[in-house]
Amino acid sequence: MALGFDYQDTGAAYRAFALHAVRSGADLSDAAAVVAVISTFDYEIGTDPGDYFVRISGSDVTDEIRTPQVTQSVASVSKLPEVRSHLVEVFRGIIAGTEKPGIVTEGRDITTVVAPDAQVRILLTATEEARMARRSAEITGQSAEETARQLSKRDQQDSKVVDFMTAAEGVTTLDSTHLDFDQTVSAMVELVRSTATAPAPQA
Repeated sequence: MALGFDYQDTGAAYRAFALHAVRSGADLSDAAAVVAVISTFDYEIGTDPGDYFVRISGSDVTDEIRTPQVTQSVASVSKLPEVRSHLVEVFRGIIAGTEKPGIVTEGRDITTVVAPDAQVRILLTATEEARMARRSAEITGQSAEETARQLSKRDQQDSKVVDFMTAAEGVTTLDSTHLDFDQTVSAMVELVRSTATAPAPQA
């Protein structure tokens, strides 16, 4: 909000698709069955930071995609190349459609796959302990141990299709381990502003 940009949480799309697959009766252990329901995935997300929502086929699922049941299902769908390819195009469409001066897009493969030509690319990192504590705070009705197990499983699955822990060339790394939310936002805003005003490199 400090920059006046839109905001896109790509993780919400993977969660929403996992919920869609379950609702559609797809066997998540059957890749072909999961891929078959891509064509019926009608997804919307609110990119205005002051009016955030996630909808499937017009139905609000903002809270439901954060339940333990959905969390358990995400890794099964996010590892599929067909799902990832479809959602990458969804993300790019949302980026292209923003009417704000810019859009902050958060996700594991944004800087290398979704928007490798973005003006500012940041790899936000933290220790495993910090990441697990933050994820546990997001998921209600689930033990910290179970949340940690699921996050570790998701990391292992995603690492097979995208290197999300190593900064690619031209990507700035920001370690947020010892920063709270507001401090992390301030640091990122400063990076965006400094990069946007920096002189272009000479050929």
